[in-house]
Amino acid sequence: MRSINVVIKELFERKNQLITALIVIILGIGVIVGIRTINLFSEKAVARELDKLGANVLILPKSATVTDYYTADFEGQLLPEEYVDRITTSDLNGVDNLSPKLTFPAVVNGNKVYFTGIFPKNEFQSKPLWQTVGNIFSLPAGCGSVPVSAADSKDLRNRTIDSLGSNEILVGSDVASRLNLSEGSAVPIKGEEFVVTTVLPQTGTVDDGRIFAHLHTVQRLYETGPVVNVIEMVGCCNEISKGLVSGLNTLLPEAKVVTIGQIVSTQQNTNNMMGKFSLISMLIVVLVGGISIANYMSSNVHERRKEIGALLAIGATPKKIASLFLIKPLILGFLGGIIGYGVGTLFAVILGPKITEIPILPVPSLLGYSILLSILIATFSSLIPAIRAARMDPADILREL
Repeated sequence: MRSINVVIKELFERKNQLITALIVIILGIGVIVGIRTINLFSEKAVARELDKLGANVLILPKSATVTDYYTADFEGQLLPEEYVDRITTSDLNGVDNLSPKLTFPAVVNGNKVYFTGIFPKNEFQSKPLWQTVGNIFSLPAGCGSVPVSAADSKDLRNRTIDSLGSNEILVGSDVASRLNLSEGSAVPIKGEEFVVTTVLPQTGTVDDGRIFAHLHTVQRLYETGPVVNVIEMVGCCNEISKGLVSGLNTLLPEAKVVTIGQIVSTQQNTNNMMGKFSLISMLIVVLVGGISIANYMSSNVHERRKEIGALLAIGATPKKIASLFLIKPLILGFLGGIIGYGVGTLFAVILGPKITEIPILPVPSLLGYSILLSILIATFSSLIPAIRAARMDPADILREL
């Protein structure tokens, strides 16, 4: 009789033991899959929320400070615009979007405002809140970003704001309220008349107090040439921790690279905490499950001592005996991995949203890992009992009869 047939027959003859072993494996794999599925969606949700905050890396003139950035008071501190090309053509990983800016104070109808030059499409890609006034923009893939769909936008227009004419401007909400501006209003700036293309939604940032025009328009008006005050960058937080900032410092030694630490550290700490929790849970499950399977297989070897002795006496090889005790955990591991994946996924999909308050969906890629891990746990836990069975002396066993 083939080994597989012997194992299958033995499994059905000892149904109680089969069910007990399967339950141990299913529960263990289910816990791992459930936690990992929830973690994956939690990490993506955290990343998406942090991405909405915009740039997390600032490239400033060497003598400028973060305070200068937030007050838009650079006092002639400038960077070459070609730094943008230098970064985009480099081999640095994690550079998701670059938004160069050039800001100068201006007076509009007797009121001081900040006049900022931008590349519109770059700016909209780095500010999801602004996308409520443009067409659908896909954010970069780094850090878990996802495309902003029509369902997520509250006031999508039919056109895409990816360019601005030489006389077109975007107006922050505070400026629009203070100067009573609306779409189509005429605004005189430095002797030229501009038309308000869009009033931007309130963001709660310095952008609410700015008027935006095309970067090259601002450079022309202020006769600066191809320069900027700051380059805002949306960088993948994982890559920032792996050396993106040091790479930028090496690439741009004449500039100052500053990370918005709270944004970066929040994402890193959250992701690290989830990863550690998942790893600890897996180690506990592997330990408990492995011990349970090892105890079950040891008991099975003891109960079948007579069968083992008889098989060895009629010529069965130690390899044949070992295979009888290793095929069983392979079968149990395969079944336990599949069912455990289903149980864990069901747990995550039903209870996950109640825990994390975000939608959780099945992760098909975890099925293969579940089966592999289940088989490995069951097989390695059975190695010592299987080796002990293969090394039994049939003469000693037969003398016990």
